[in-house]
Amino acid sequence: MGKIAIITTGGTIAMEHDPLLGVIPSEERNKNLNEIPELKKIAETELIEFTNIPSPHMTPKIMYDLSKFVKNILSRDDVDGVVITHGTDTLEETAYFLDLVLNEKKPIVLTAAMRNWNEPSTDGPANLISSVRVASSKKAYNKGILVCLNDEIHSAREVTKTYTSNVATFDSPGYGPLGIVDEDAIIFYRESLLRMHIDARDVEDKVALIKTYTGDDGSILSVLPELGFKGVVVEGFGRGNVPPKVADKIEWLVKENNIPVVVVSRCFKGRVLGVYGYHGGGADLKNKGAILGNEVSGQKARIKLTVALGVTNDMEELRKYFEFNGVD
Repeated sequence: MGKIAIITTGGTIAMEHDPLLGVIPSEERNKNLNEIPELKKIAETELIEFTNIPSPHMTPKIMYDLSKFVKNILSRDDVDGVVITHGTDTLEETAYFLDLVLNEKKPIVLTAAMRNWNEPSTDGPANLISSVRVASSKKAYNKGILVCLNDEIHSAREVTKTYTSNVATFDSPGYGPLGIVDEDAIIFYRESLLRMHIDARDVEDKVALIKTYTGDDGSILSVLPELGFKGVVVEGFGRGNVPPKVADKIEWLVKENNIPVVVVSRCFKGRVLGVYGYHGGGADLKNKGAILGNEVSGQKARIKLTVALGVTNDMEELRKYFEFNGVD
């Protein structure tokens, strides 16, 4: 029987309902997550509290500190894998951050709960049990950062929260899960082939995420330099297209302010590509100096830019990080 470290960061899985305040963090729940009786049948578990915060309080700086904390825990010979408990709201961002900066072979699994401990149908215990099973499996070695909820195993790069309240909220649109947790086995069907490692020495958290819209005049983009932002991700339409005035502001940010602009799509399936050459089309934006990202969402493209800017602010070097897509 191996040993799994359960590293807590907070979230609904460590919350209770207060009659006056609503659902709030519970120190007691957070410290006792590894006392679920079924866990003892799977592995020896050691609970290590990193923090206990709601996931909207998570920041890239905290994620970076968490990555170093996890790396240190995994360096121990007696630890075979790690399960990280987290809030669902930003779990996909922390998971992707860790996937970019960590290059560990031992399993790292993030899990969470949609329902707090006072609800009779709370999903926290079941998700934690399944995640410890995955982290204990030799099949989970060298698979990158995994996300396990509702008996499904997802890749950190591909997974996203799709439903505000349903326990089956996590999905990988266009990809599907990597595998499942069944009663008798951990089953992997595939691997994620587009993972990337960035040897980050720091992170730049002054990166904006702006969603464009019909009639957008780019005025929000125009104030980013004076606010101290060092990069921006623009979530455009379709293949990565934006209104004309937004295109002008993107060119101004890149050429006049040396601020990298990464363009992704509001569509949750498919790639952005420089197909359209009209004013504001993807090909036009690329000619104006924008970087066409291959991330599956704006929030994940922002995470990658925070990490990449911790390594370099050279536009062409940044472009290489984002235009990697596995195509020969």
